Amino acid sequence: MIGRINIVGCGSLGSVLGRLWRRAGVLEIGDILNRSLESGAKAAAFIGGGRAIEEITEMQPAEFCLIGTPDDVIAWSDRLLAAGGVLRQGDVVFHCSGALPASVLAASAAAGAWVASVHPVRSFADPDRAAAGFAGTFCGIEGEAAGVERLGPLFTAIGGQLLPIDPAAKRIYHSGGVFVCNYLTALMELGVRAYERAGVDRETALRVMEPIVRGTVDNIFSGGTAHALTGPIARGDAAAVGAQLAEIEAWDPAAGQLYRALGRIALELARTKGGAPSDALEAIAEWLEEGRARDGKEKA
Repeated sequence: MIGRINIVGCGSLGSVLGRLWRRAGVLEIGDILNRSLESGAKAAAFIGGGRAIEEITEMQPAEFCLIGTPDDVIAWSDRLLAAGGVLRQGDVVFHCSGALPASVLAASAAAGAWVASVHPVRSFADPDRAAAGFAGTFCGIEGEAAGVERLGPLFTAIGGQLLPIDPAAKRIYHSGGVFVCNYLTALMELGVRAYERAGVDRETALRVMEPIVRGTVDNIFSGGTAHALTGPIARGDAAAVGAQLAEIEAWDPAAGQLYRALGRIALELARTKGGAPSDALEAIAEWLEEGRARDGKEKA
């Protein structure tokens, strides 16, 4: 075993990691401090080890400590941990937030611990499924060099793939997942609403969308985003873009704004892909600018 780990805020993520580390023989699971003794005991049962405690003063020293709380209480939990007097020089304290840098663990750093952050890029909504499928998960890692060096082997030992990231762009990094997961879901909903506007019920709309979406995703991961781009912007059909934009803005102005914003990104991809006439792409760029009237003329 590499050492012992305590967990402050052992929810789904902490429970999954704890179970994997214990099963792999990488870490001994130490103390688990949750909001209640009952939830701590439940986490320990899922992990198959560890001791649920009620107060930070009960915590015994450990080489590692995971703060697995929600983002808005990570810094508070860090201060609680540092004030508890359990940290030793050279211990490693880390969190798994995708949005916050390791530097939010300032109290532990001041107490002599090395601080870092490791963000496994996957859902932990179903702990059993997350544990079973963790191997191959990319893990965004950043923080103090000594902390990163010591944490890396913990995650590679359970199948994680380390992904060094720039802490200065941590929130932008996290937004990548928001765009392709959360906002993809929102975009799918907008697609359903567009079909509904044309008289197609939701259930049928989803069946219509499925082969298009699955085919597009397959093409993206087999050949890249530019390769996968199809449709009026990809082929340089400026008239179709202008007419479609006018109809969308008349139906839902907010959807029109989204069409413009995504259209500008699609236009960049179309230029990269090639094949569409440059003058047609310039015409599309004009249509996608703010201030174009719904009837195809400039606003007064």
